[in-house]
Amino acid sequence: MPRPLKWLARAFTVLVVLGLVLAGVGVWTVRASFPQLAGELKVDGLTGKVTVYRDKTGIPHIYADSPDDLFLAQGYVHAQDRFFEMDFRRHVTAGRLSEMFGSATLSEDKAIRTMGWRKVAEAELPTLGEQTRRYLDAYAKGVNSWLDQHPGFAGRSLEYAVLKLTNFGYEPEPWTPVDSLAWLKAMAWDLRSNMSDEIGRALAASRLPRERVEQLWPGYPFDTHQPIVTQGMFTSHGFDQTAEPDDGTPRKPDKTATRVDTGALTRAAETMRAVPSLMGDPKGGNGIGSNSWVVGGRHTISGKPLLSNDPHLSAGMPSVWYQAGLHCRTRSAQCPFDVTGFTFSGVPGVIIGHNNAIAWGFTNLGPDVADLYLERVKDDSYLFMGAWKPLTTRIETIKVAGGDPVRLKVRETMHGPILSDVMENVKDTLPGAATAFQERADAVALKWTALEPGRSADAIFALDVAQDWQQFRAAASRFEVPAQNLIYADTRGNIGYQAPGRIPVRTRGDGTWPVPGWTGEYSWQSVIPFDDLPSVYNPPEGYIVTANNAVIDPERYPSVLTKDWAYGYRSQRILDRLRGELKDGKVDAATMSKIQEDTHNGFAQFLVPKLMTLKVAGASGDARELLDDWDYSQGAGSSPAMYFNAVWRHLLIETFNDDLPQDAWPTGGDRWFEVVRVLLDNPDDPFWDDIRTPAKETRDDMLRRAMAGAYDELSARLGPDPRSWHWGDLHALTLTNQTFGTSGIAPIEWLFNRGPLPVGGSDDAVNAAGWDVQQDYAVSWLPSMRMVVDMSNLDGSQWINLTGASGHAFHDNYWDQAPLWANGRTVPMLAREESIKKAATHTLILGP
Repeated sequence: MPRPLKWLARAFTVLVVLGLVLAGVGVWTVRASFPQLAGELKVDGLTGKVTVYRDKTGIPHIYADSPDDLFLAQGYVHAQDRFFEMDFRRHVTAGRLSEMFGSATLSEDKAIRTMGWRKVAEAELPTLGEQTRRYLDAYAKGVNSWLDQHPGFAGRSLEYAVLKLTNFGYEPEPWTPVDSLAWLKAMAWDLRSNMSDEIGRALAASRLPRERVEQLWPGYPFDTHQPIVTQGMFTSHGFDQTAEPDDGTPRKPDKTATRVDTGALTRAAETMRAVPSLMGDPKGGNGIGSNSWVVGGRHTISGKPLLSNDPHLSAGMPSVWYQAGLHCRTRSAQCPFDVTGFTFSGVPGVIIGHNNAIAWGFTNLGPDVADLYLERVKDDSYLFMGAWKPLTTRIETIKVAGGDPVRLKVRETMHGPILSDVMENVKDTLPGAATAFQERADAVALKWTALEPGRSADAIFALDVAQDWQQFRAAASRFEVPAQNLIYADTRGNIGYQAPGRIPVRTRGDGTWPVPGWTGEYSWQSVIPFDDLPSVYNPPEGYIVTANNAVIDPERYPSVLTKDWAYGYRSQRILDRLRGELKDGKVDAATMSKIQEDTHNGFAQFLVPKLMTLKVAGASGDARELLDDWDYSQGAGSSPAMYFNAVWRHLLIETFNDDLPQDAWPTGGDRWFEVVRVLLDNPDDPFWDDIRTPAKETRDDMLRRAMAGAYDELSARLGPDPRSWHWGDLHALTLTNQTFGTSGIAPIEWLFNRGPLPVGGSDDAVNAAGWDVQQDYAVSWLPSMRMVVDMSNLDGSQWINLTGASGHAFHDNYWDQAPLWANGRTVPMLAREESIKKAATHTLILGP
């Protein structure tokens, strides 16, 4: 071989060898953190042996002889699969992300330090029951045992290997019980009810008179969309489900308006958006929701209740949920746990699921538990009832990887932390907006129930061991923040509903608008006693449906829970489907799953007829033909659904963006269904007019414009043939890692992100896959899991997670459940030990 060719061959050989070596190092780095799933392991702190069975999906069922060993093992197993996620979450809740990721996350840290989530968790810990504190300690020991056994980045997760590239000196700290409690504050923040609506109203009022703002937040349609509780009322002895009102009159909305420098409100809105959305709707609460319903035994084929639940939360990789079973080998008073369900990595216990006797599910109750107070501030004082009082101040020091520490001065009034301080350099985007109000303010403070220590951690363990309705209600009474609609079923055949939570009673106002803090008129005087909250046990109709709809008609219930419910499109569709099924016979678990997958668009019946009556020529008219025989379903393969949702998107943008400041632009969801439903019957309403043009547009002008815009967009993106458009082409889910998945570096994003997956449904279909009309059709929040519990045969229950058990990229269980989830499928939710052993593909023994 000629010399040049020999050198070329040698060089090529060296490159190949180097490539193989690097590939081998890469594979080793990826696999080094994969957990040991079989055999035996020694775990510090255990007093006896613990067995961990995993099936092919990697879901662990843990068996122990004591609660302390059980929760210690849960901490160890959570860390095996999800420690980086846990570490990231605790840095979020402590306002310490910048220690990991540098100055890019300073805004998030400032916002959370200002609210003081971790300080609240620290104050909460000593107030909890002794048993709860013991379980939290045991869990932390399990996490730390795993951490001690896995020194160095390679043994922990691939994320740490990537983090070392920019933050070489980072080392995780030992886990503490406060790390677990602080996660409950993130839950409460993402499920915080109407705070975004409160700001939205005030910002809209910078452009519009109050009566037009009220058009954009219409009342709940009680005449067409049934509330959760349809019987009973508040009495002097608490809530009585058998009582009926004599002559109830709804409470009139408070009409007080206050002039505010909307720069302060804009800064508060920016602060809220700066907080990472770990669970909820990234749009800020406008679309957050869930479905849960329970059917009593007289309506089921088995004769025992069925319970369904699918919480709608933000999409993430890995999923916010972690499936697990926690079992005492011999259930007793000393070791009472035999519970299977969905957990949060970082928190001991099961959040949603069933035990040997009862099952429960959650949807967001959405009570108004936060108020924004407009404050008058001068130097380090604030005005209250004619006197200047000193602000409470503290200095927070935020450590920054690769930079100098940042000192943050946090100021608080008697109402709470001043949110608008955190973004004090944000440009006032609404000059002159103060003309909408009557008096001036210059800061915004937050009062929120989650900023007071609570007992929600006690409730988790009490729910896990509850054996009947009375014990379930006792557990619910401790579930203070975030307040959830709780549904119930038991093996005896009973069903029920309970509204829990720490819900304030206001001296004045209804919580829908920011209020002046200096007058003293809008304080919180008390909370609604638990026994006064709505509750139903074995209702005569034999089923209960909750989907963030109104809990109860205000004629039956004088206390204000909130005015900002979801508008009942999902709940009513579930009720209609359920009644249709019961008219033809009885239901089983498969029926419940089919209803969870329902993609019907409840607003199409109002908009489509208006579109079809217009005179439209050309390509827009050809595309409109898709709607001729459409059944309003929104499967991923549907062409009509693609066109309709594009029309809806353009209709909202064209109709409302000109009237509103950007922070109040419509993003979609059933509030806008209800707004537009009313406007469709008022063709000359001022909202139809585009104030940017000299002409005076009407409803029909905007409908034509929306159809034309939809056709132009879709033909450019999907081609000119409307029959070739499919909803799932654009309405797709990319599972995005919350840290490195948005790095902007394609090879790193490739390591951690998965998808896209075509997805059916839409914002307020029962199969609620939400998207932001101002951005794109991409799915941003969704049913984060699905569960159907069969009380006649717990082994016959079904469940599915959004991604998988593992948080390790490239592990077999990293996203193995995602394709099943996208196709509406589930896997067995086993509960009996014999079934679990039979399905196990791995068995791990943990010993002292």
